[in-house]
Amino acid sequence: MTPAPNGAPPALTAEEAMALAQRHGLERLGGRPPFGVYIRRLWQRRSFLWTLSKAQASNENAEDRLGVLWHLLNPLFLVVSYFLIFGLLLDTRKGVDNFIAFLSIGVVVFGFSSSAITTGSKAVVGNLNLVRALRFPRAMLPIGVVIAEALATLPAFGVLFVVMLATGELPKLSWLLVPVAFLIHIGIVGGLVLVGARVLSVSRDIGNLIPVAIRLLRYVSGVFFSIDVYADGHPLVREILNLQPLALPITLTRQALLDELSINWTYWAAGAAWSVILLLVGLWIFWRDEANYGRG
Repeated sequence: MTPAPNGAPPALTAEEAMALAQRHGLERLGGRPPFGVYIRRLWQRRSFLWTLSKAQASNENAEDRLGVLWHLLNPLFLVVSYFLIFGLLLDTRKGVDNFIAFLSIGVVVFGFSSSAITTGSKAVVGNLNLVRALRFPRAMLPIGVVIAEALATLPAFGVLFVVMLATGELPKLSWLLVPVAFLIHIGIVGGLVLVGARVLSVSRDIGNLIPVAIRLLRYVSGVFFSIDVYADGHPLVREILNLQPLALPITLTRQALLDELSINWTYWAAGAAWSVILLLVGLWIFWRDEANYGRG
């Protein structure tokens, strides 16, 4: 300790002050905790995160008269539009027996990817007042958006099962894999959203490119055509398109629901790997800038 003038208590050096703060569990304001501690704090706030996500999901379309019905009507309108354009006009039905069911799965599954990535990437920059006013793990914001979008998508999955039955698909045990495919999908999208939120916090201009990227991915993810059929003469291209992270959830859900497709466990393993890796990498990338969110 350094002696203080006029009989005041001795002053602490910076090292001594830091050691004292650590002994009493104090942290530097605006600092970044270790990664393991950060994950643990996120887990400790899981009840609040769940409540926040449910509130966000219920608020979507709350001001519209039809409210939650839009979660059913929007994918149905898209299915009809895509069927008229791609099914009838461009005839992308080649190699697909039940094209309406095939298309419906693509629209619903990719619709979740699109809405979650577009909205979740703006979760931090869109809530700067909250970020600056309160102290909490900032990853709760993009993760909360992903969970909210997943809850909002559940009614559309209910419609999917109705479409399966209406188009002649019979219930089978593989239908029980649909929740597994959705959990894999949530992990994949969650990782991408965390990366997007970090990138947008550095440069908001990049946000203008997200709709362009989503539109491009929609056309290479097999939403309204069979990748296996259209890339049949190019094995490497076919596998790259099939194994890219936004195409896999569509493929997994189709394998679970459609009789004409058999389960390919290699794709399920690849989907699980993408889910875990992207989520962990996304959390790590987001955590790296934790101390800087809301500044500037």
